[in-house]
Amino acid sequence: MFEGNCPCLSGEQYTGCCGRFHRGAAEAPTAEQLMRSRYAAFVLLDAGYLMRTWHPDTRPSGLDFDPALQWRRLDILSTTRGGPLDREGVVEFAAHFRHDGERGVQHETSRFVREDRRWYYVDGISPE
Repeated sequence: MFEGNCPCLSGEQYTGCCGRFHRGAAEAPTAEQLMRSRYAAFVLLDAGYLMRTWHPDTRPSGLDFDPALQWRRLDILSTTRGGPLDREGVVEFAAHFRHDGERGVQHETSRFVREDRRWYYVDGISPE
């Protein structure tokens, strides 16, 4: 199990932050927290959590992780709705990475829906 500060950069310990969502001990109460926990799952190569939190209508059949890709930092740029009582939300983020020694940024506006009191990632649009 991962120990130390959470990869989502909340400043909290992993076990009390995204770790509780990854373990299934709690559900992310907001779209932003789901976004952060999904980012942490990418850092930790937790395909099971990513698939569980991907909406069934848009979920791929599987995930392939690139071992040369290292996620470094997550910046939440904006959120629209996505609170504990909302049914949908949008989170714009920039995820910084290194790949084969080169730096890069994945900039995306992600859509989330809440069904049966659980948030799911639907899809994302990258600005051109």
